[in-house]
Amino acid sequence: MDAWIGLDIGGTKCAAVCALPGETPVIVDKIRFETAKCSGWQSVLGALSDAVKTLSARNAAHILGIGISCGGPLNSRRGRILSPPNLPGWDDVPIVDYFTEKFGVPVFLQNDANACAVAEWKFGAGKGCRNMIFLTFGTGLGAGLILDGKLYSGTNDMAGEVGHIRLAQDGPIGYGKHGSFEGFCSGGGIARLAAQMYAQYSGDTVLSADNLTAKSVADAAERGDAFAKSVYHACGKRLGQGLSVLIDILNPERIVIGSIFSRSGHLLRETMQEELEKEALSLAASVCQIVPAELGESIGDYAALGVLVSGLEEIKND
Repeated sequence: MDAWIGLDIGGTKCAAVCALPGETPVIVDKIRFETAKCSGWQSVLGALSDAVKTLSARNAAHILGIGISCGGPLNSRRGRILSPPNLPGWDDVPIVDYFTEKFGVPVFLQNDANACAVAEWKFGAGKGCRNMIFLTFGTGLGAGLILDGKLYSGTNDMAGEVGHIRLAQDGPIGYGKHGSFEGFCSGGGIARLAAQMYAQYSGDTVLSADNLTAKSVADAAERGDAFAKSVYHACGKRLGQGLSVLIDILNPERIVIGSIFSRSGHLLRETMQEELEKEALSLAASVCQIVPAELGESIGDYAALGVLVSGLEEIKND
């Protein structure tokens, strides 16, 4: 059978998937392993290469191409990974050349936020859009931009680093900056925001100072804890402010938000919407839907496949 291969590379784990080509690829097989079990990038690429061979053999697959999703920074045009913080020692790694030489098929590389944006655009909540923003809203806050029907990655793959926008002069640190969008709207940011608010809170709460995480606060908010709800309301307000900036500048038709928003968006929407109504241009906001991501835990697999689909389309259109 003809098959597409997707490789998802992370600091904790790596995965290789085999999929049947189509408008929405059908994943038929997958191999995962812990990144730390390999010693250095050469070892990881070797393990991924072995995984591709195994997938090909046990599925009688004729490989048509390979898409790779990896944390940045990287150079997608040159196909090289450039020292990501979660992959120590991966300095100027020629990953596209490596897999092209191994398998003799088209190989494409994108950073994970861009790859996830393409996946949600091609296969998920952004399907049918020409102008879409994807926000990770997980460990950190990054964005992938689909503008005029194609991925926009910027001059050197740095487009979409919206987590660095400063929303307040003071506030939780995210992206190395007090009061940044990521500082308020990420897993770590919510934990730090809760800690700051807890220090000034005098009411009753089921939470304690040594158990303030995005999940524990969300769980408490679901049970009606007033303090926990106030943390998510504060986060929702900053989310609305950040989204307003993006809406005013980029005029998207849809903003797709992953991870924490997919699980806990109902805790954020009220104050998010209040800020959007105050801050965003009404004509731009009126045409923009804000929706949770659809691909869930499978997004890493579909992200890598989306990179391949997007790359093959570029070749076809050139």
